[in-house]
Amino acid sequence: MKLCIALDMAQKDECLALARELKGLDLWLKVGLRSYLRDGAKFIEELKSISDFKIFLDLKIYDIPNTMADACEVVSRVGADMINIHASAGAVAMKTVMDRLNALPSRPLVLAVSALTSFDESEFKAVYNSSIKKSVVNMSQMAYASGLDGMVCSVYESLAIKEATSREFLTLTPGIRPFGEDNADQKRVADIATAVQNQADFIVVGRPIYKANSPKEITQRILEHI
Repeated sequence: MKLCIALDMAQKDECLALARELKGLDLWLKVGLRSYLRDGAKFIEELKSISDFKIFLDLKIYDIPNTMADACEVVSRVGADMINIHASAGAVAMKTVMDRLNALPSRPLVLAVSALTSFDESEFKAVYNSSIKKSVVNMSQMAYASGLDGMVCSVYESLAIKEATSREFLTLTPGIRPFGEDNADQKRVADIATAVQNQADFIVVGRPIYKANSPKEITQRILEHI
């Protein structure tokens, strides 16, 4: 299991300061939509110049197939080690993306977004007219058949995804509250022990780290637990 820290602070300088504080630790850093729109591809270069961080570029790309493939090709060239697209774009879109990226000399890991962890069961059903677990398993099987590397999901779907696809199919789980912290805007949250039990490959932690009095200390505690 790998720890991925969400750089979701309001200012670029705050994100860079956190990265410097965590220099030398075995981490992935998540660059989200706000940071990428604000700071651009150069931000990824700056993070990688600080330490040997792996970068998860969390843009949740969702459009028509060729536009998704174009966008994924662009972000694959800026130094991201992992990217994500929406599974609900469908199998054709996912296959189009992977065909494009597999033609490159090297490519990042590609994960598919299933049900956002901000959804609860009723909200999800209002949009997708299905239960979360059923839809997530269906999306995961489509993504697996389309050649993607794994899924973004809640901890509670991780094991079901692996059982429906492969133990090697990666799961990245946002909404981790390592030591019982506040849920904030996430609905389907979990602690580290639950993530381990459900065989998550990556856990994403944001506020519990960057809002801590000592981000490095809490990060080291999490690394010890995983």
